Amino acid sequence: MAITEDAPPGAETGPAGEPGREGRRLSSPLVLTLTLLLAVLAQSPIRGLLGTPLMQSWMTVFVAVTVQALPFLVLGVLLSAAIAVFVPPSFFARALPRRPALAVPVAGVAGAILPGCECASVPVAGALVRRGVAPAAALAFLLSAPAINPIVLTATAVAFPGRPEMVLARFLASLLVACAMGWLWQRLGRTDWLRPPAHGTHEGATKGEAFWSSVRHDTMHAGGFLVLGATAAATLKAATPADWLRTAAGNPAFSVLALAVLAVLLSICSEADAFVAASLTQFSLTAKLVFLVVGPMIDLKLFAMQAGTFGRTFALRFAPATFALAIAGALLTGTVLL
Repeated sequence: MAITEDAPPGAETGPAGEPGREGRRLSSPLVLTLTLLLAVLAQSPIRGLLGTPLMQSWMTVFVAVTVQALPFLVLGVLLSAAIAVFVPPSFFARALPRRPALAVPVAGVAGAILPGCECASVPVAGALVRRGVAPAAALAFLLSAPAINPIVLTATAVAFPGRPEMVLARFLASLLVACAMGWLWQRLGRTDWLRPPAHGTHEGATKGEAFWSSVRHDTMHAGGFLVLGATAAATLKAATPADWLRTAAGNPAFSVLALAVLAVLLSICSEADAFVAASLTQFSLTAKLVFLVVGPMIDLKLFAMQAGTFGRTFALRFAPATFALAIAGALLTGTVLL
């Protein structure tokens, strides 16, 4: 008669009495240890790879995009948590007109009070939707806040000295596009396209505990998508030939599309994009305006963050429509003012 060894208490066994797979799963500390061990063993080839000009360019862009955006992302997360925890839902019902068609321009103008970039506007817009604000109004705020706040307009004035019309054109074009997108969503948007941002209820927690719990949740969530977008932007920037800009600037019509695409690929924070636009001396002012209007509304990191906050179905519809409307709005405003 064969004697079998009993399995350890709590261990699952398979049909043949073998310990189950539960005990063989890799834990997070083990994965981290293995990763660090592989990095140490392969440090020589990694050092050689990081020393190439291509990788140095990639790292420069990645760090620049991340470092520029992270402080404003944190600002947006703090504002989002404050809205979610401390602001009563009745406030928004009183502050915004009841009719969504009127709430859209009010929310668009309200974007001027947020001193941050597009990374800050995404979590704040998510908090507005969670608090019952009409999605059309929240989206108008999301698009206008990065482009018409005082910090961005001041940076634009400094980057384009002696050209106040450039500041006015950026303000009007951005506000026009933000309101147009809000009204377009109100007219054509469907509720099943937009996934309301999920958030914990924090039952039994004090307001302080709920606030910091919300900050931790949104920082990890939005920060992951920011890193994903910055990685894509750095990869595309490092792989783009430098002479493409010179070729694109030679054709006035193509130069507008080229700078619109460049704004999406570079993913520059709206506080810094005016200086980049001013450095592109071979392009017209209208083409530069397109760059300044498109960038804060849709770029790689923004698409990733919007997909993470509102869902991929929303982002795949919202991003192309925003891109097309931003070009049209900038061209219309530039033709009149520039």
